[in-house]
Amino acid sequence: VQLVESGGGLVQAGGSLRLSCAASGRTFSIYRVGWFRQAPGKEREFVASITWNGAMTYYGDSVKGRFTISRDNAKNTVYLQMNSLKPEDTAVYYCNLATTWGQGTQVTVSS
Repeated sequence: VQLVESGGGLVQAGGSLRLSCAASGRTFSIYRVGWFRQAPGKEREFVASITWNGAMTYYGDSVKGRFTISRDNAKNTVYLQMNSLKPEDTAVYYCNLATTWGQGTQVTVSS
């Protein structure tokens, strides 16, 4: 499986972005997929994850109520809708499936 993130960019505080994680490979739909982020000088942090069928979602405390993870198995894609963005959300966001990581997409939130 290969993962490719997109949708990052520069946004003002309070704004929104939607990240996408497109996966190649036939087994995508049977795996839980997660989003993580890493800010400069900080450890990689769990953001959200979703089970193979989308029935269960999990969020890090810092993003609960603001971010929503979803997936479309027909498109082999997982999304991360990010609302009410804060400067502290600035980081490189990575998609993860089992032991596979994407290359990351930069999100920058200006104050």
